[in-house]
Amino acid sequence: MTASPGTASLDYASPPDRGGIGGQPRGLTTLFFTEMWERFSFYGMKAILVLYTAAAISVGGLGFDNAHAGRIVGLYTSSVYLTPLIGGWIADRLLGMRLAVLIGGIVIACGHFSMACHSITNFYAGLVLIALGTGLLKPNISSMVGQLYPQGDPRRDAGFSIFYMGINLGALIAPLVCGFLAQAPAFKNFLSRHGMNPNNSWHWGFAAAGVGMIFGLVQYVMSGGRLKEVGARPKKARPARVVETTDSRNSSPNGQLNSTSPNTRPEEDAGDALSFTLAAVGAAIGVAVCFICGNRIHSWLDIVPFLLPAVLGIAFGYLIGVSRHLSRQEMGRVGAIFILFVFSTIFWMSFEQAGTSLNLFADRLTRTTMFGYSFPSSWFQAVQPAFVILLAPVFAWIWITLGKRDLSSPAKFAIALVFAGLAFALVTYASALTRGGTFLVSPWWLVGVYLLQTYGELCLSPVGLSTITKLSPGRLVGLMMGVWFLSTSLGDRIAGMVLTFFDEKDPRALVTMFGSVTIISFVAASILFLLVPLIKKMIATPAAGQSESA
Repeated sequence: MTASPGTASLDYASPPDRGGIGGQPRGLTTLFFTEMWERFSFYGMKAILVLYTAAAISVGGLGFDNAHAGRIVGLYTSSVYLTPLIGGWIADRLLGMRLAVLIGGIVIACGHFSMACHSITNFYAGLVLIALGTGLLKPNISSMVGQLYPQGDPRRDAGFSIFYMGINLGALIAPLVCGFLAQAPAFKNFLSRHGMNPNNSWHWGFAAAGVGMIFGLVQYVMSGGRLKEVGARPKKARPARVVETTDSRNSSPNGQLNSTSPNTRPEEDAGDALSFTLAAVGAAIGVAVCFICGNRIHSWLDIVPFLLPAVLGIAFGYLIGVSRHLSRQEMGRVGAIFILFVFSTIFWMSFEQAGTSLNLFADRLTRTTMFGYSFPSSWFQAVQPAFVILLAPVFAWIWITLGKRDLSSPAKFAIALVFAGLAFALVTYASALTRGGTFLVSPWWLVGVYLLQTYGELCLSPVGLSTITKLSPGRLVGLMMGVWFLSTSLGDRIAGMVLTFFDEKDPRALVTMFGSVTIISFVAASILFLLVPLIKKMIATPAAGQSESA
């Protein structure tokens, strides 16, 4: 068969590869550890980022107020999940997924080491480099996981759950290492004893994140032979667009149309002039909306808020152009992706409070002692990944055990929003106990919040990744994976904006802030439950040769 751009030509007649983790393909092991170390670098830096920006200059921080710290962190984290839209397209058209992951990892490491230098210029340069590198790595490594499995392989959801466990293994270790280096009095005393400034301990945490990315790159290169069948560079020649001319589809064994069929004719693919023109129009509309909403450019930092609406416009414009090349079934599936996109954004808006408002809540309003031991406040960021590691195998087992009785992806998304609402209902109550910052609440409140968020995360995130790879048209899988991460970008941007309303001295403000997130989550869950039958209808008819459903 002839593979579509960025899609591996797997031999579906051969026995399935079961040489990896838990009977999964061998390539999953390589991608598992690559993503684990990349997430170590990302979450290690993220665990201390808002604390560093909001810390006083006298203790080595940047001295930003809560609003400005939230703005910086929100813009950065949204950019991290914004650039995958472009990175997926670059891999589909130019580099291939394997090379894009390698280049992205190198750029990420440079960004972390830039932040290890005590300079505001290096700080901003590091954030930019990490965002750009993540754009190349993040969507393509996830897409490569999907390419490891033939269509209809029942191991796919379990494989993504295992992959997701690798993400959280890195996220668990990272705050413990980077947080200790950045905040722990023991390490600050170590620096003082050796003639170094203890206030620079933040930058040791940033450097540790860079070292983690280097470990990931070394592992990726040394075990790259397991990935020889996936993520190859696309051919230079423009692929033929497959058009049905009879009632019978000439399909390859994996359910994709065979472009060598005598019943097809060449047609200009999705990357034509009209698609790019509509993308440019969409970008212009996004920028115009940003101006109408009152945004103005007074410095280079003011440019960043315009990027998100511009990229959103590009994505929608480009996909409108592409839509005329898609079959009716493909259009329905793309439409389902965008409905789930909206509710995914709402979920991440609440979930990503862990790195912003909940991080400051832990630092300023929560006791950092447990079982008689004190610990840095950034260590709270390790609680959620620990729960994921414990529970991911359980959820993977549940999905496999349910089999055909399994819940649909939209239903799992709605359940995730319910858990998000419960988590913020809990922290809303805890915030009422703080008495204007004069009382530090028990750390068990945040442990409970993170447990509920983990239930929601495992219902949505790995399931979402798997759903995108199943529903996306083959030639657009990298781009659609970028669109999926765009929902996280929007959620992160909103999460940063919410930090503007954080006031540890006013419990009523905290109750209002956290309570609003609670209400939004529950309302969104209710609406999505009502839409489940419609979404299932949009994705119900499988492509030829496919047996699985979303």
